Amino acid sequence: MKIRQMTNNLNLNQHLKDANESYFQHMRHALRFFSGLAIGSGACLVHAIFPFLCVKTGSAIVSRLHHDMVTHRSQLSQPDHGTMENSQPA
Repeated sequence: MKIRQMTNNLNLNQHLKDANESYFQHMRHALRFFSGLAIGSGACLVHAIFPFLCVKTGSAIVSRLHHDMVTHRSQLSQPDHGTMENSQPA
């Protein structure tokens, strides 16, 4: 019963509502970021041991992930994001 009280207090769906994503859409985006960060971390580890390898790989991945996150956030802030009502006919 204590776990149920904790989850009620957390309001688990608020983040999904704020992100305007379903659970699986959010999972897909989060796993994509996870995989990018994991690959970037691996590149940084290789670079730490062998400074002549993966010279720009880690920073390039972080820059791309940051760009994608900012772009995604700005798309979500647009009032017609995800609605078919405001789309133009083809």
